[in-house]
Amino acid sequence: MGKMFAPERRNMIMGKLNEQKRVIIKELSKEIRVSEATLRTDLAKMEEEGLLKRTHGGAILPDSNTDFDTSFDMRQRKNKSEKSAIAKKASEFITSGMCILLDASSTALELARILKDMSLRLTVVTSGINTALELNEHPDITVILLGGIVKRGSFSLEGNLGVDILKKINIDLMFTSANGFSIESGLTDFSVYEVELKKEMVKASNRVIALLDHTKINKNSIASFASMDQIDIIITDTEIDNHFMEKIRDWDVRVFKAAFNE
Repeated sequence: MGKMFAPERRNMIMGKLNEQKRVIIKELSKEIRVSEATLRTDLAKMEEEGLLKRTHGGAILPDSNTDFDTSFDMRQRKNKSEKSAIAKKASEFITSGMCILLDASSTALELARILKDMSLRLTVVTSGINTALELNEHPDITVILLGGIVKRGSFSLEGNLGVDILKKINIDLMFTSANGFSIESGLTDFSVYEVELKKEMVKASNRVIALLDHTKINKNSIASFASMDQIDIIITDTEIDNHFMEKIRDWDVRVFKAAFNE
């Protein structure tokens, strides 16, 4: 195995945690040929970000009451009313004739469910298998599913196989969620491989709209896919404190709060 960068190591650690529920530093060190000291640094950083909980000689997944769930089914059920409200607000930015891009997030899937019942003529490009299926029967929506590797335990595609398609399409709006959002790192996620595709999706889009419920704000994950200067709009369900809001506005990013009783 060649040299692994920190994001690749941490992605592998998360993969093993999701499969085995725990990792042991000594075993990991031998498997990926990295020093135990380096792995301890990785685990310490990941614990700071709420991704895991360190134990003597290794790490385990956080308790069930923490906010890290990687399975799509868990993410889809979590904060569902908040995501629905955010998706409803997001739909207001879409007009007939647009070409939009939806990532494979559970919030983007909520947006697709809203679009399914709207009278719009759209082209929708997506990396989400469920999102594509949701919109497939709409008579006036053309769905383009990006090529890629099906991510285990999810309904998303990852890798760069779909990049060529993005180069041939003019995308008006990209709607994306993230595992975390901060001024320093922008939009971040926990899958290094999915992040690589998201980076290309961001580059291909004229405007990027981030759909972020309150659990994502002012938090970081493993890898960044959109810096502050690449984000145009944030839609959230929470009031952002004034100090953090001022920092966001310094980057000319507009913030909209979704209303639950619209």
